[in-house]
Amino acid sequence: MSDTTDEGSETVAKMDDGMIAPAVMAAIGSVALSLYYYYVRGEKQRGQFIGLWPPTILGLATYIKLDEIQKLLYERDG
Repeated sequence: MSDTTDEGSETVAKMDDGMIAPAVMAAIGSVALSLYYYYVRGEKQRGQFIGLWPPTILGLATYIKLDEIQKLLYERDG
């Protein structure tokens, strides 16, 4: 079982983090924008709406990354 885990770790290590970093930056930006609208401009409803974006952005980025990992594992296993 240890060999299988090591092979899987090597496959995942070969992947680049091309999608995760921009998604995290977008999530942080949307939190900042949400706080701006909520507190500075006083548009509470818009601030709350924008505050719902980070989980969606991070969830989509996670889905895309897991799909890439799955494709790499299928290619490796044949």
